[in-house]
Order: sequence, then structure tokens, then C-alpha cells
Amino acid sequence: MRSISVTRTTRSLQFPGYYGGMNWGSASIDEANGYLIVNDIRMPQFVELLPRAVADNYGPSAAHDGLGTQLGTPYGALKNGFMSPLDVPCHQPPYGTISAIDLKSRQLVWQVPAGTLQDTGPLGMKTGLQIPIGMPSLGGPVTTAGGLIFYAGTQDYYLRAIDVATGEELWKGRLPVGAQATPMTYVSPESGRQFVVISAGGARQSPDRGDYIIAYALPK
Repeated sequence: MRSISVTRTTRSLQFPGYYGGMNWGSASIDEANGYLIVNDIRMPQFVELLPRAVADNYGPSAAHDGLGTQLGTPYGALKNGFMSPLDVPCHQPPYGTISAIDLKSRQLVWQVPAGTLQDTGPLGMKTGLQIPIGMPSLGGPVTTAGGLIFYAGTQDYYLRAIDVATGEELWKGRLPVGAQATPMTYVSPESGRQFVVISAGGARQSPDRGDYIIAYALPK
């Protein structure tokens, strides 16, 4: 990479960041209570425009973090998370939550952190700590007529069942890797049992990858 003397623009912060706020993974409606159930991401990013001459010699481009080349424009876009040298966010947690919003009153009913530190940590090391700090969440929730929310878009490797009325965690099942997908649920026409199915391919920012379709069922 050759050295080029070109004035760079001022770096700025973007919050909510380009990972989104309450718009990643969609949402679910609990019709019985009139609640909107939605997850969010609370991660700021820095963005810096690099003049064309600098961007063309900066290095490899990236889809999310790193350089967006923006070919054909005067600038490339350098972007990344607003993180400390330990690769830890520079702001107070939670970094992601799950919320219930009353659609009639438009008021927040409850809000809980989304997941724990068990399968993540600074410098890529897993802490093993089940501290509900609330991590950036991907994948959406699904609600059932029985008053449950199923959610798996956390950075720890669980599918959770949450009480739609209170946000209390009622159950969780350990997955072999993380999941970014929205669960689905159906009732078998043969047995009459209700199933919850999740696709687990690996949580974002995790090296653990897989190719799993996992189904849970209510007891007979």
C-alpha cells in the first residue's frame, strides 16, 4: 500500500448504527394483548469518508465493517463499531433488548436484556458467564396463542421461551451454535402436538458455525 498525502474528512458517530435499531429481524404481534414484540440493537458505529485516492489504496473492502469502496463516487466509506482496544463497546449496556409495546397506548410494557455473555467476550474469548447484559440481537421473535414468545437471535446459543405478559424467561434450550433466524411454530395435523423449529447456523461475530434445523415439541 503506497502512502498518499490527502486530507481525510472528520470521523463521525452514527447511533443507532447501520446494524439497525428495532428494524432487524422484524417483529411479532400478540393479538390477545395487543402487544408488538420486537428486539433491538444498540450499537453505535463510526463512519469516515475517505477521498477516492485514499479509498482506492486502503485495502480490501467489506460488506459491513471495514471499507465500503463506493466505486464511481468521490469517496469511500470507512465504518466499524465504536469499540475499545479490547473490542468491547464504548457505551453502557444493554447492547440489545426485547420489548413489548402496547399498540393501543403506544407505551412500553416491559423490556429485558437480550441474552448473556456466555458465548462471547473481549478479544474473541468466551467468558462462560450467564450475566444477562443484553447483546446485539438478530433474528425476530414469534408469539403463540398460549402467551409465549420464542426467541433465538441472541449471541449466546439458546432458544428461549418468554412470558409475553411480563418478559420473564420461562425456559431455554441449548443450541449447538447460535442462531440469527426467527423461530417458526406449527401444530402437527397427525399428532396434534405443537412444535417450535429454529435454524441454527451460527451467531454473528462468532467463529462457531453449523448447519442445524432443530425442533422442540410440547410434552405428549
